[in-house]
Amino acid sequence: MVLGGLSAVSPFAIDMYAPGFPQIATSFGSSGTAVQLSLTACLIGLAVGQIVLGPVSDARGRRGLLLAGSALFTVFSLVCALAPSIAVFDVARLLQGVAGGAGIVIGRAVVSDQFTGAHAARQLATLSVIGSTAPVLAPVLGGLVLGLGSWRLVFVALAVTGLVLFAAVWAWVPESLPAERRRPGGLPAALAAMGGLLRRRELVGYLLVMGCGIGALFAYISGSPFVFQTVHGLSPTAYSLVFATNAVGTVAAGVLFGRLTGRVRLNSLLTIGVIITAVSLATLVALLAVGVSTFPTTWACLFGLTFGFGLLLPASIAIILAIGDDAPGAASGMLGGTQFVLGAAAAPLPGILGTTTAMSTAVVVLGCTLLSAAALVALARPWQGHGEPADQQR
Repeated sequence: MVLGGLSAVSPFAIDMYAPGFPQIATSFGSSGTAVQLSLTACLIGLAVGQIVLGPVSDARGRRGLLLAGSALFTVFSLVCALAPSIAVFDVARLLQGVAGGAGIVIGRAVVSDQFTGAHAARQLATLSVIGSTAPVLAPVLGGLVLGLGSWRLVFVALAVTGLVLFAAVWAWVPESLPAERRRPGGLPAALAAMGGLLRRRELVGYLLVMGCGIGALFAYISGSPFVFQTVHGLSPTAYSLVFATNAVGTVAAGVLFGRLTGRVRLNSLLTIGVIITAVSLATLVALLAVGVSTFPTTWACLFGLTFGFGLLLPASIAIILAIGDDAPGAASGMLGGTQFVLGAAAAPLPGILGTTTAMSTAVVVLGCTLLSAAALVALARPWQGHGEPADQQR
C-alpha cells in the first residue's frame, strides 16, 4: 500500500490542480498555454528524476532514496503553494516532479527485486490500478478544494500527503536490494547499463508504445479543462466529475488486466489497448470534422481513450521490465523517463496555436495514439512474444 501511495502521489500532483487551470492563469495574469507549461515542467522533472534515480537506486539501494524523494516532494509542494509568480511556480513544479519521480521508479524496482514472471506482472498491475485511482480522486478533490478557497490549497494538500508518505516509508518499507545485489560503479555504470538496454530493438519499441500512449494521455489532461469548461461550459466541479468518470475507465481496464494476466498473453492485451485508444480518437476527430461537437460524443470518445490506456500501460510496463530484468532500476528509469519526456512534449500541444479547442486537442491525442501503434508494429513486433512469462511464450 505504501508503494501504491508513492506511485499515486505524482499523478495527484499532475491532475489535482487541473480544474484550477483557468483560475491559475487569472491569478498570475498569464495565458492558458503558460499554465499548461507548468504541467510540462512537472513532467520533465518526473522524467529526469526517474532516469537518474532508477539507475542510482541499483547502486545505492532503494530505501534512502525513497525517504529523500518524499521529503523533497513535501518541500517543493509548499514552494508551489507560496509561489509569487508563474516563473517561480514553474521551477517549483519542475523540482516537485524530480522528487516525485523517486516514488514511481523505485517503487517499480522494489517489485522487480521481489517478484518475477506473471506474479511480477500482477503486482505491477496492482500498482498501476492504485496509481490510476489517483486520476479518479485527484480532480474531484481538486474541484472541492477550489470550491473552498484558492488553487494554492491544492499544493498545501500535496505537501501534507508527501509528509505522510515520508512517515510511511520510514515505518514500513525496508531495504529490498541488499548490498551484495547492487551494481557497482555509480551513475556512469548505471547509464552504461541503460545504453545496453537501448540496443535492444524490441525494448525501444515497447518504450515508444508506452511513451506515445502517455503523450496522448497528457495532451488530453492539459487540453480537456479548456474543452469541457470553455467550449462546453462546465464548472470546475462538473469538469472534475467528468474527468474522474473517464479515469474510472483506466481503473476498470487495469482490474481487467490483472484478472487476465497469466491466461492471455501480455502482448495481446497491449495490442488491444493500442487499438482501442486509436479507434476512439479517430472516431472523435471524424465527428468533429463533420460538425458533430457535442458534450456526450466528446466525453464518450475520451472515455474510450482512458479505457484503452488502462490496458496499454500495465502491459507495456510488465513487458519492458521483463526484457530489462538484468538491470531493473535502469529499465524502470528508462521507462519513467520515456513516459514523462514524451508526456511533457505533448502536454502544451493542444494550445500551441494560441487557443485550445476540441479539434486541436483531439488531433494531438490522435497523433500520439497513431505513433504508439506504429511503434508497436514496426519495432515491438508483439507477435514475437517478447517479455512474456515462460509459460506464455507459446
